[in-house]
Amino acid sequence: MSETEVKSSPVDYQEQEVPRTRSVLRRAWRVVWITLLSLIGLALLMPVVYKWVNPPLTPLMVQRFFQQLTDKEREVNFERDYVKIEDISPNLVTAVIASEDGRFMRHKGFDVGQLKQTYLENQRGRRIRGGSTISMQTAKNAFLPHRRSYLRKAFEAGYTIAIEKLWGKERIMEVYLNIIEFGDGIYGCEAAAQHYFGHPASKLTRHEAAQLAVALPSPLKRNPGHATPYFKRQTSVVEARMAKYGSIDLKTKPKSRGKEDDETLWDFLRWVREQKNK
Repeated sequence: MSETEVKSSPVDYQEQEVPRTRSVLRRAWRVVWITLLSLIGLALLMPVVYKWVNPPLTPLMVQRFFQQLTDKEREVNFERDYVKIEDISPNLVTAVIASEDGRFMRHKGFDVGQLKQTYLENQRGRRIRGGSTISMQTAKNAFLPHRRSYLRKAFEAGYTIAIEKLWGKERIMEVYLNIIEFGDGIYGCEAAAQHYFGHPASKLTRHEAAQLAVALPSPLKRNPGHATPYFKRQTSVVEARMAKYGSIDLKTKPKSRGKEDDETLWDFLRWVREQKNK
């Protein structure tokens, strides 16, 4: 082999490596983009699928499981049994509406009046109960991790609009009552009814339903099986509200009572902009 040939070999090798490296990078970018598009497609498809398919797990269930694994003072526990809305006591439907979202059957996913009140109170530096509706809680629990951020709020709003359009009130209530947290590792009303009262959700009394509803805002701290004096007082308040609501028909949307029933999230955002421009 000549001296010229020996010197030229490394140069040839480098020239071959450049296009090979570019090819690897192109394939890597292709994998990244396909993965991102797949995740976006899955995120968009999930509300459609969950219209008929029951959510097998939720981000909160996974989050709680790992919290239990890493906390020596907590047992690893998972109790859940999905049931149809027909197998849930109407008492519980009335109780959660009376306790969590009085305008559930009238609003379009967002209680704009409550959102406005929350906004004004926050501007004054006060802390009051948030304006989260049952529809918003269902969207958050079914699709999103429990982390506070504006991005998560944006996704929550989008999913809320989607399930209101695709599912309807009855399906939203069914999913909500089957995935909501009622204790550490206790998910859904059937598991809660069996755990706390020893019978199925279809047999919940008015008092038991009110107890479960009172536990919802803070399920890891409020235990229907060991009710504190405060818990008992709140249960009485919810029972009184339930008496006013009476029987609730999830299949029939009530007639609009005017502007408040017809307001949407976009109306609220326009209102916020007007407030900032004052």
